[in-house]
Amino acid sequence: MYRNTRFGELMKDLPRNLFDSLVEEYGTDRHSKGFRSWDQLVAMMYGQLSGSRSLRELEVAFNSHPTCHYHLGTRQVKRSTLADANAKRDERLYARLSERLLARAHRKVRREVKAMLYLLDSTPISLKGRGYDDWAASQCTRRTQGLKVHMLYCPDQAAPVYSHITAPNVNDIEDAREMDLERGATYVFDKGYCDYNWWYKLEKAGAAFVTRFKSNAATRVVEAYAVPEKASATVLADERVVLSNRHPGGKRRNRYATALRRVTVAREGKTPLVLATNNFTRSAADIAALYKDRWQIELFFKWLKQNLKIKRFFGRSETAVRTQIYIALITYLLVWFYHARHRATSRLKDCVVMLGATLFQRPETEYSVWRRRQRERQAFLERQGALL
Repeated sequence: MYRNTRFGELMKDLPRNLFDSLVEEYGTDRHSKGFRSWDQLVAMMYGQLSGSRSLRELEVAFNSHPTCHYHLGTRQVKRSTLADANAKRDERLYARLSERLLARAHRKVRREVKAMLYLLDSTPISLKGRGYDDWAASQCTRRTQGLKVHMLYCPDQAAPVYSHITAPNVNDIEDAREMDLERGATYVFDKGYCDYNWWYKLEKAGAAFVTRFKSNAATRVVEAYAVPEKASATVLADERVVLSNRHPGGKRRNRYATALRRVTVAREGKTPLVLATNNFTRSAADIAALYKDRWQIELFFKWLKQNLKIKRFFGRSETAVRTQIYIALITYLLVWFYHARHRATSRLKDCVVMLGATLFQRPETEYSVWRRRQRERQAFLERQGALL
């Protein structure tokens, strides 16, 4: 009886017709000469999950399971062919594929979570040295040379719902302005997204936000709220304020004319946090807790870099690097779908480790387990009869 490999089970959540339509749209198989985009995706996903440190390791490990390739719709790979595909094949194919999977994850999250909480942040991908400097040096910042990954993350489901890769000199707020907003959701972000007009856009979209005021923010106190005694050790002040600077400069106009809430939170051994929000219904302690939850996206970035290959790359061209980052995100989303579909009780990290060690194993079905136990029982009874 045929049983699918765990790798095959993982790929079930990636519709092949969707992938083929994107391949047709971008023409990535036009000059493939037998090595198709699907072969590239499967091989690179194997490299992500198996922990291969180089294309040579990936080639040897992947090709050691030739009997499992047919049911994945792929074949053995050659290191040089995979390297050429990573360097030359249009990475927009994998960017669009990741967008479609992110949208699917977003729909699933909205169905399962009523009070949506999104964490917004970015993380740098540092790339320096031979091959990287040829294209990354011209767009570096004072602190980073390489790329920047912008992400919107739902901590309740451990699911990214938006992602975009840019040069590191693109400000966080520039990318956020292009992002679709969801009515009724709460967005939490840091000072890198301080733009009063974008805050006004969130307000008009019916979304709530929690962030930090900059130290030079010009505000005027309209009303001070009483702080409950049980929260007084953490919350130093809870105030209703308005932004007093209507023209920040450079012919810019501050359109945020309505009131904001300013919550000052104590920090041990550090200066207090001054939070800004348009949510006047939650308690001040809840607002402080929401901003504290922002660290979950930092932990998510750390987890990605530790468990998937977005720090060490198989190629040094910009196309190869972007392709590998997009396929890393696709791999994470497919593992996330796999984890949810099998209702696994283990941590997602443990699921990644398990898949990496057993990608080409064929787990037994309930029927095959029952048949095996029946055969073992029959053999046992026959041996018992011989003894009598």
